[in-house]
Amino acid sequence: MDISRAEQRILHLLAQGGSIHLLKTDIGEVAGFECYTRDGWLYPGVDARLVGKLKRKRVIASRAGQPYRITERGLQLVRAQPDNR
Repeated sequence: MDISRAEQRILHLLAQGGSIHLLKTDIGEVAGFECYTRDGWLYPGVDARLVGKLKRKRVIASRAGQPYRITERGLQLVRAQPDNR
């Protein structure tokens, strides 16, 4: 399966312990997404289109209303990098 460069960057952050948080308005509509690294830093460049692609490929998932995390399939697809722990 082909994964774009932007998807690959997000998967690396998630593999290292990051998460994608869903932002909602007061009436419950989706307002956007925020990606946080394991250190708590906000990572730019995550939008609804990118999150939708990752969800369709089943490489990220949210369980019980928690933030989106990488799945086992996502861990298999992510390419090894020297800075991964």
